[in-house]
Amino acid sequence: MKKPMTKKDLDYFKNKLQKEKTLLEEELKTVGHKNPDVAGGWEASPGKIDTDSADDNEVADKIEGLEENNGILEKLDKQLLEVIAALDRMEKGSYGICAICAEPIENERLEANPSAKTCLKHMRG
Repeated sequence: MKKPMTKKDLDYFKNKLQKEKTLLEEELKTVGHKNPDVAGGWEASPGKIDTDSADDNEVADKIEGLEENNGILEKLDKQLLEVIAALDRMEKGSYGICAICAEPIENERLEANPSAKTCLKHMRG
């Protein structure tokens, strides 16, 4: 049987999650901007383009950049939502408990992925 998390453990993981949240938000700002009308709240930015003097190659490069930023943004946004959900579970008192078997999640698992929702046994389930 795995031991339940101590207050010290919770404080440690809360700090780790808050740092990760800040880092993800900073990274998101490099490829997008906040948009409350978009699911997740972030939208990819294409970068600046002077449409008056832009040639076809420059426009194509900007579109390619937008598509690339969109892919990066989706990945970062997904990670950010997982971190926010983990912080929410912490507030509700269910952080560190496997969503499948209701047993404590191993600290090693949380160290590797602080936003984990499942124990090692159920991580692929």
